[in-house]
Amino acid sequence: MKISLKIKLILLVICIFSIVANAQNLDWLNQYNIIWDSQSDNSAASMPCGGGDIGLNVWAEKGELLFYIQRSGSLAENNQYLKLGRIRLEMTPNPFAGKTFKQELKLKQGFVEIQAQSQANGKPLNATVKVWVNIKDSTIYVDVDSSQNISVDAAYENWRLEDRDIPNNLSRRPIFSMEAYPGKITLSKDTISSQNNSIIFYHRNPDNKIIPEVLIKQQGLEKYKDEIVDDLKGRTFGGAMLGTNFKTANQTTDKYQVTPYKAWHLISTHPAQKHQLRIVTHIAQTETIDQWRTKLNELIADSANNIENKRQATQSWWKSFWQRSWISINPDKPDPSSKPWRIARNYNLFRYQLGCNAFGEYPTKFNGGNFTVDGHVIGAKGKNFGPDWRDWGGGVFTAQNQRLLHWPMLKAGDFDAILPNFELYRKALGGSRARVKAHFGHDGAVYSEYISVPGVAIGAGWGWEGGSRNRGTEVPFGDPRADGAQGYNSFVEPGVMANNCIGYHWESQLENAYMIMEYHRFTGADISKYMPFIENALIFFDEHYRLREKMRTGKELNNNGKLVIFPSTSCESYRGAKNPSDVLAGLKAGLESILTLDDNILKLRDKKYYRQFLNSIPDFAFDNVNGDKTIKPAESWKRYQNVECPQFYPLFPFNRFDLQGKDSDYMQTFRNTWKHGNFPKNMVISWHQDGIFYARMGMTEQAASYNIKKLDDSPRRYPTFWGPGHDWVPDHNWGGSGMIGLQEMLIQTIGKEIYLFPAWPKDWDVNFKLHAPYQTTIEGQLKDGKIQSLTVTPESRKSDIKLIEFK
Repeated sequence: MKISLKIKLILLVICIFSIVANAQNLDWLNQYNIIWDSQSDNSAASMPCGGGDIGLNVWAEKGELLFYIQRSGSLAENNQYLKLGRIRLEMTPNPFAGKTFKQELKLKQGFVEIQAQSQANGKPLNATVKVWVNIKDSTIYVDVDSSQNISVDAAYENWRLEDRDIPNNLSRRPIFSMEAYPGKITLSKDTISSQNNSIIFYHRNPDNKIIPEVLIKQQGLEKYKDEIVDDLKGRTFGGAMLGTNFKTANQTTDKYQVTPYKAWHLISTHPAQKHQLRIVTHIAQTETIDQWRTKLNELIADSANNIENKRQATQSWWKSFWQRSWISINPDKPDPSSKPWRIARNYNLFRYQLGCNAFGEYPTKFNGGNFTVDGHVIGAKGKNFGPDWRDWGGGVFTAQNQRLLHWPMLKAGDFDAILPNFELYRKALGGSRARVKAHFGHDGAVYSEYISVPGVAIGAGWGWEGGSRNRGTEVPFGDPRADGAQGYNSFVEPGVMANNCIGYHWESQLENAYMIMEYHRFTGADISKYMPFIENALIFFDEHYRLREKMRTGKELNNNGKLVIFPSTSCESYRGAKNPSDVLAGLKAGLESILTLDDNILKLRDKKYYRQFLNSIPDFAFDNVNGDKTIKPAESWKRYQNVECPQFYPLFPFNRFDLQGKDSDYMQTFRNTWKHGNFPKNMVISWHQDGIFYARMGMTEQAASYNIKKLDDSPRRYPTFWGPGHDWVPDHNWGGSGMIGLQEMLIQTIGKEIYLFPAWPKDWDVNFKLHAPYQTTIEGQLKDGKIQSLTVTPESRKSDIKLIEFK
């Protein structure tokens, strides 16, 4: 029987409508929910839950429900990023005592649900426990519903019970900015009390703290102290645990893993089938603790009001979050044993983790985010440490790692979640400007690779008096030599960090300035408050390297009228570099972007200046290897270390070349560079970006193979708790680089052009929605190598779509 063309068209329309409806109602997302049918062994086998700026690690162990609480901004006086505490829930009779158990992360609604069944009073005892976070005010709710009356014992557990001096060993890794400090570092105790049938808990930073005061003195910045933001002064973080029909009870002591703790208990006033627990959290910088308490009391009073409305508003937020964008591979064939299906699931699982800190005061941290657990159960460096331990610091953000969490937010449309990263650079401008004025005597700002709100350098990287000037190298103060200076000159230049990895490593300020301008290009949003950072980040290189060349030769520019970027470094790998490719790419991208902005948004210089600056940037350096043209990481360098590939930064993150048109010849140059490169290849852990580079070079087979490894399941119970790798668990720059790799396989955006399926395997079916510059979204379905539907919004952008032929 032949089907008429009209019927075929009707069926096609129905099919497309069904695809769109399924995407919008989020039915596709249910297949990615994580479901466990047994309890966990320890906190390493926990499940993330959160919202706003809260992260919870939720797990059931030995018949009890537990979860850690972490909130963005919980920074102690020593800059350590602390948990707010741990909650333990015990029910009597206990529904968790039976063999029926189900713990599920419900992605669409954004919460964790546990269902369990046991026997009590000669009949089944069924219970459902829901853990969720109110997006608006970061209050945590625990709802218990059971088929029989039960009693609930809720304990707030804390291990910071006494002031503690932090030994000068691995114990200071969470205080990375003060690592190797020869003086005493103390973490003051928390304050916990039972009052008015609630448990009040908080940590208040004492006035006699050392950060940033010691760093300001160390770096000779006392003159500029008032220009440097102190984000730790008067900072208090904590909250209250309470619930309807709960009363305060006893206090107990015990040990979890290797960490002794004390527990303050709330118990239900009578057995019931419904119980609700609330943990209200609050963070603020205040002159007095009474000011902090006043606001906490307001939040406590509000936490009991309109709870169902808050629940619905939170679930609506998560629904809109998932409707912004998605990637779903082989969605019609859900199969955890299928690697393509699995990496799309993990892409979405990890995006949920990032979404849990969408409104953070600080950016999500690459080394665990808000989901770290007891160091002891992770092992490696964390062995014998408790829940507050993480490698690579708390209030310090390593820029090369952090950026990988934020680049994928542009194509994902998570424009709220990217803002905390921009705020970090805006707040740090005062200290970064002070460093240039004090040490270099010219305009601009210099940001360390390890950045914090005060904008000063980390102490260990700068060099301690009477201590270590360089990680792993003891150099007495007074001897200005350090490994970090070798290859440049015999002495550490004033203002430059005496560190063999990050001295002269200033590319990241260019990258983050460019990221903000890309955010503007994607959204059209006002970025005027970030322009002082953007302009200072760029101006620094012009001012600094003109002055350095004049000191060497008497002229600001070379004989070709170009800047000479020396001394410098190409990432951490090519030390003593001249005209490094990553910096050149960043300068070109940043200057071209700033020239597209409205004239009236510029604060410091005009477009004539920036055009002249752009014209002074030298070209990339190329080489010939066995007859193949390659791009060099720099014009020259003194030594090689580490395992980065900055010669590919012109591709990503700086978008200098595309796959077709005028740049197509360059793609072969990059492929040649990869072919002949002596750098380590196909390292999957942590921040390694091979999958992104493969996609940008149009190497489909290699991109697919690498990103399958990158986004595959972690060795832990929760699939996206990767690490430790180079960093810590869960390794968020591992997930971020994987997200970027998958996005770049689907869509690449250079200028106004949108390249579709530039490195996508023909046999991977996919439903997707991603964002592109100029407030554009691309939503489509690919099935059996054919495009089933494609919607570009606004429609005028359809003409900018470039379909890449499948390979």
